Amino acid sequence: MKKMFSIDDTDENKISYYHLGFFLLVLPFDFFYSELALISFGIHTLIHIKRGDLKNIFKKPVLLLISFYLLNVLAIVYSSDKKEGMDLAVRQLGILLFPVLFALSHLNFARYRVSLLKVFGFSGTITVLYLYFDALYTISNFHLAVSSLFSVNFMNHNFSLPIGIHATYLSIYIAFSMISLLFFLLSGRRMKYRWVYIIALVILFAGLLQLSSRAVFVAFFVIVDIAFPFFLFKGRKRLRFMIAALLISAAVLLLIYNVDSFKTRYVSELKTDLTDKVKIIENTEPRLARWEVIMELIKQSPFIGHGSGSEARLLKEKYFEKGLYISYLNEFNTHNQYLDILLKTGIIGLLLFGYILFFGYASAIRNKDLLLLSFMIIVTVVSLSENLLDLNKGIFFYGFFFSFLLMQYKGGVTENDRQLIAESGNPGKLISV
Repeated sequence: MKKMFSIDDTDENKISYYHLGFFLLVLPFDFFYSELALISFGIHTLIHIKRGDLKNIFKKPVLLLISFYLLNVLAIVYSSDKKEGMDLAVRQLGILLFPVLFALSHLNFARYRVSLLKVFGFSGTITVLYLYFDALYTISNFHLAVSSLFSVNFMNHNFSLPIGIHATYLSIYIAFSMISLLFFLLSGRRMKYRWVYIIALVILFAGLLQLSSRAVFVAFFVIVDIAFPFFLFKGRKRLRFMIAALLISAAVLLLIYNVDSFKTRYVSELKTDLTDKVKIIENTEPRLARWEVIMELIKQSPFIGHGSGSEARLLKEKYFEKGLYISYLNEFNTHNQYLDILLKTGIIGLLLFGYILFFGYASAIRNKDLLLLSFMIIVTVVSLSENLLDLNKGIFFYGFFFSFLLMQYKGGVTENDRQLIAESGNPGKLISV
């Protein structure tokens, strides 16, 4: 556990490690702190850059990851709203900076992979504890029943409101924290802190349930019920784990169905989102109805899209034209990353993004990297319901972890390093791309 806070390395690498640790620690909180950590890490990395490091930028994983950002910048040229396109390019800088800075850094990412993911896991745990404390404090202040904790007043966005983060993005952080800690719990050789992991997992799962993000919930169960048994176990152990995981999943679904507030959020609202009959819905407009409107815009320029930055104005005009006044007034985006890419950069952009995802999946399967695979599943599933790459919290999650999990192993291999690499999700190989 102390390896999370104290490492044996050069002063340069220690500073790099603490920068990244601080970044992960504050990621769920105000964007200012994670942005500050990135800027400071970038300056530190550039100070220690050597001429030979520059060649690392031209390796395939780095070029592939930054190509998506460069395409979006290029798409500003034919955008009808270049100012908004430039604002988006500034927000998306993390997609460019993380792979470039990680390529230039001298830190051995494979060696500290486990420690940094543990920092992220326990950061998520502390965040959930704080939110529950805040919720209970509010309940006590207003003399409400404790059972109101499980009402809509303390679910989803209302639960994450005290730290000012969108519920889905906090759910993403918590889900990946859980996956990392569960992986370390199941595959670690030294289980001195077993109960610390178990308690942290219980807290994180309670937070995930409270946040009620359907897309993240689906991704989480796909990972635990399918990816975990096939990557971690063989034979009877695999079968036993699958049965246990499915039984727990069934119990959780039963709980959701029998608690009115959870049932409303997970079941009823899902049915609402998947209808296109706007008139029968009170005070809301289903997501499917908006997607049909968005498809009309996409068909107008299917190959290159309408350009980065143009989507906000185009969507508002189309919402008003089609009578989707709630979407118009709230300036709703596409709430689908794939449709958003088609709208901005067309089929060309979607093919590029699809290839980037394919590359991530291929690397995860080739290297037997469960954590990278889990990250890919989360990004793929959540992108069906959110514009993951338009908001800072989604951009930083995508930019940091995609680059971090794909990073090549650097430096010599010691027995201790081999064990750390084995525990990090690559039992048979060094992390390679």
